[in-house]
Amino acid sequence: MSEFAQLSPPERILMGPGPSTVPVRVLKALGSPTIGHLDPDYIDVMDECCAMLRRVFRTGNALTFPVSATGMAGMEAIASNLVERGDEVIVCINGVFGGRMKDIMERCGAIVHTVEAEWGEVITDEAVGEAVQAHPKAGLVTIVHAETSTGVHQPLVEISKMVHEAGMLLAVDAVTSLGGHPVNVDEWEIDAIFSGTQKCLSCPPGLSPVSFSERALGVMDARESKVQSWYFDVSMLRDYYSDGGTRAYHHTAPINMVYGLREALAIVLEEGLEARFERHRVVHERLRTGLERLGISYIPEKSLHTLNCVSIPEGVEDGPVRSRLLDEYSIEIGAGLGPFAGKAWRIGLMGHAATRRNVDLLLAALGEVMG
Repeated sequence: MSEFAQLSPPERILMGPGPSTVPVRVLKALGSPTIGHLDPDYIDVMDECCAMLRRVFRTGNALTFPVSATGMAGMEAIASNLVERGDEVIVCINGVFGGRMKDIMERCGAIVHTVEAEWGEVITDEAVGEAVQAHPKAGLVTIVHAETSTGVHQPLVEISKMVHEAGMLLAVDAVTSLGGHPVNVDEWEIDAIFSGTQKCLSCPPGLSPVSFSERALGVMDARESKVQSWYFDVSMLRDYYSDGGTRAYHHTAPINMVYGLREALAIVLEEGLEARFERHRVVHERLRTGLERLGISYIPEKSLHTLNCVSIPEGVEDGPVRSRLLDEYSIEIGAGLGPFAGKAWRIGLMGHAATRRNVDLLLAALGEVMG
């Protein structure tokens, strides 16, 4: 008998901030035969995957592809390629991930100016307008569309207009919104955007979809220094991902992960983007109504449908409730981060997990556990 038993993870109802439940169809795709990363059949799959990403991002950007690493790699790729040492950048912060963008920009040598809002609040148009006027030498503004740490759904349309009127580029974190909320890259004139596979796309973590506008490519082409990261250097990656011509080897792509993403995107597009957004809205409203009946209130006024950040009622202990949900009901919800630690729960309704059945089960379980 082998020393190591066959792997058998438990089945969970994933209603935390990610990952989300992966459909069987995607799991089967992950188990498809591995072929070479330069095999013409794989290149066809990869090109199809990139074409599907354009549809989900709602963009015609030629350079739209999955970075071979988890969601944070997309953030690193954008910072590494669009920023040179000494560049001025405006970073909007209203939670963990805006703060993380600031850290990454500083590691790239940028001079960072921040626009900050309280956790649970949106970044206001006025605050961004003041920042772009105060720092006219800045070339890039970054903002989080779906702040996973607070559940805030950030409006972008007016901010994008101000950024471009000032001659700057706009970079967006859409990790928790892509596939669950509208993300209109071309309409909103987003220049660089990244997401993750493990949230509303319901694919395992491991890839970070990104898209770059022609304006962003122009900035990259005009760089005076090498991109600080070899692995994320888009000047080399574009020769592999660009449709047509010679596919220049850069790294061994995660072939089976791309299979999985291709299948996850097919599921998204078969459902239809508008129908999918409406499904997320409906289950969010059902969850909100049920939570309010339990005396649980939302923290952000403008909440994501995909990530629901709620206050823990007075007298209720965070850890024991989450532990009982996991142990007795096999339901995972997320804890609060930063100033919300011990004070908030983060409940995900993302992709395959955004169902009425899951909402009703969680509400019933919370009612039992909270007494």
